[in-house]
Amino acid sequence: MSIDMGTLPQQVFTKVPQVTLVFWLVKILATTLGETAGDALSMSLNLGYLISSIIFIAMFATAVFVQIRSTQYSSMIYWTTIIATTTAGTTMADFADRSLGIGYTGGSLVLIVLLCISFSTWYRVAGSLSNQSVNNVKAECFYWVTILLSQTLGTALGDWTVDSAGLGYDASALIFGSLLLVLLAAYLWSSISRTLLFWLSFILTRPLGAVVGDFLDKPISHGGLEFSRFSASAALLFGMVLCLMLFKQQTATTHH
Repeated sequence: MSIDMGTLPQQVFTKVPQVTLVFWLVKILATTLGETAGDALSMSLNLGYLISSIIFIAMFATAVFVQIRSTQYSSMIYWTTIIATTTAGTTMADFADRSLGIGYTGGSLVLIVLLCISFSTWYRVAGSLSNQSVNNVKAECFYWVTILLSQTLGTALGDWTVDSAGLGYDASALIFGSLLLVLLAAYLWSSISRTLLFWLSFILTRPLGAVVGDFLDKPISHGGLEFSRFSASAALLFGMVLCLMLFKQQTATTHH
């Protein structure tokens, strides 16, 4: 009896990693690194938000180009691109909120609208927002633009809770951490869309990283620990590399 190979589902490998506990741990480290490294360039080196944003956007564009041109998943390329989105998101949000004067509330609202537009356009064009469907150039472009917007939004939300809402670093970190635990519970004990839970978690890890990063490097008089932004960034990068070396990541797959 012969088997028609054309009737069998074909496994298609994407260039994004499977969503595991290690993924979220590295993501939180990366978002915290984005805050400290972004502030190091814009504040410690006094380059300002605009120049720093231009530098990080150029890094992001280069990283995305390399990511799209690669033929298989590479943890180094993928997480370098993630770091580029989170550092660019830090300085872009700070530029919009502070230099343009629209404030944390205005910046957050604008970014929420832009993120919704990105999601709706992506879904209308590709028919899916799942990371398992990121297996072609068009989907990859939407994926990375959406991530950049989510990282920028996360920075604005983190600053809003700390400064505009006056909650401080500890309370803000507790709020975002608690929300992530709620999403974890929904993942474990409900049938809510995994794609929806993924993107909500992805967005919320950014403000968590933002407030933790600010807590590490802001002056003690402002409630921070006043660590060197460069030392904190180096320690966070080391933590990322260590996790990726100890725990090998598999790629997300889909079937056609």
